[in-house]
Amino acid sequence: MFLIPFILTAFFFIVILIIAGWGLRRTSDVHDFFLGGRTLGAWFLAFSYGTAYFSAVIFVGFAGKFGWQFGLDSLWVGLGNAIIGSGLAWLILGKRTRRMTHNLNVKTMPEFFAARYETNGMKIITALIIFIFLAPYSASVFTGLSYLFEIVFERRVSFTVVLTCISLVSFVYVTCGGYKAIARIDFIQGMIMFGGSVLMVYVVAKNYGGMTAAASEISNKLSEKVLSGEIKSPAWYVLPSVVFMTSFGVWGLPQMVHKYYAIRDENEIKRGALITTIFALVIGCAAYFTGAMTHLMSSDKIPKTGSGGINFDQLVPDLLASHLPQVLLAVILLLVLSASLSTLSSLVLVSSSAVTIDLYKGYVNPSVSSKGELLLMRLLCGVFILISYLIALFKPGWIVSLMSISWGAVAGSFLAPYLYGLFWKRTTKLGAYSGMWCGLVISNSLYWYWFFTESPMDAGAKAPLAASIAMIIPMAVVPIVSLITPPPKAETIQKAFS
Repeated sequence: MFLIPFILTAFFFIVILIIAGWGLRRTSDVHDFFLGGRTLGAWFLAFSYGTAYFSAVIFVGFAGKFGWQFGLDSLWVGLGNAIIGSGLAWLILGKRTRRMTHNLNVKTMPEFFAARYETNGMKIITALIIFIFLAPYSASVFTGLSYLFEIVFERRVSFTVVLTCISLVSFVYVTCGGYKAIARIDFIQGMIMFGGSVLMVYVVAKNYGGMTAAASEISNKLSEKVLSGEIKSPAWYVLPSVVFMTSFGVWGLPQMVHKYYAIRDENEIKRGALITTIFALVIGCAAYFTGAMTHLMSSDKIPKTGSGGINFDQLVPDLLASHLPQVLLAVILLLVLSASLSTLSSLVLVSSSAVTIDLYKGYVNPSVSSKGELLLMRLLCGVFILISYLIALFKPGWIVSLMSISWGAVAGSFLAPYLYGLFWKRTTKLGAYSGMWCGLVISNSLYWYWFFTESPMDAGAKAPLAASIAMIIPMAVVPIVSLITPPPKAETIQKAFS
């Protein structure tokens, strides 16, 4: 029966590669490759945003861990992702980002910081942070996806083979197609994710008497496990920090902000906000409701780690394998594959642009030809995928922690300088630098302090808290330092805010 998911997956890959070939013929320079020529409308960009937001990490890691720990309360994460991380993000950031990046003639977040704050040093730091800390995030996506493939293919295909195949497909379709092709592939993948998520929840819940009966039983089972001591209630700060990190974190992630650069015109923003919110609401709530339903599995079916603890990364894959028919399981595999490939494409594009546009062209060879720049960017896409592949080969545990570390370092460094740079004219270069270094140091210091003083498991549980603190404190640091340092040049502010 494993032939069904094999055939569907092969067909899916063929479609992706055909669209990538189409994109190859329509990509002539880095502007086309990275921004799609700034010609994309609301539907393409909204789906591109939504599919980049949700990956195998949410379906395999986050849904399993937080659905098990919090039951139906984990739906707050999905709700926050939809309202704050999608709708409000588009409405608040979309127009101003598009307008200011046009005014400053920039294509990337490092270029934005360099132009807005008149400092090339910030461009170098930002580019390095992006390339270094987004690789573990990509590795976590590869890892979660490979776990699900192993289970769907009844472990007849090894983790390494699956990981290699996914990496090769990612390499071909990102390096060939560029953003014009990626946005169209994201649209197809988004439709699969939307329909598959609804089917996933409906069919699994039907095994337990329907949505209402399943919800009631989840609450009862969780209460029993907490009272018996089988589950230890997480600390009060865990759920709020997860909601905050995953909802506000995307406001400062370059792979998400990149979507606003490519908007065709400002009239598309409200429409994109609505589409993205509905998409995120369905995907997020479906994922966490499915994670909560892992409480309905019999105790002998709960996957364990070598030390006897719960293997959160395999909870949802095992639940789906137990209750879904083979055909629908293959559809869910395409769902998670779609979510993961779209996220990977966004990460790869942003990371390769950080080195090509911001470092190589900015400092090493400013006169590089358009074709040379495009070739280097494609090569660096491959390098980034290779690094992520090598990290994932080690099967790092706790993919939730990998994602939290990445989000904490990147969003903690960029969120405050980016927001203040967009909306407050008095923000200074030193204020932005202070906020950036503050977020980077806090996110890493807290996590590794807990890692070495407590345990890797406790550090993983506190990783979202470290990320949230790293995003919050710079919001106070940037204005304080800006107010006690010389204001930016009037001509720079006039150009940026015109």
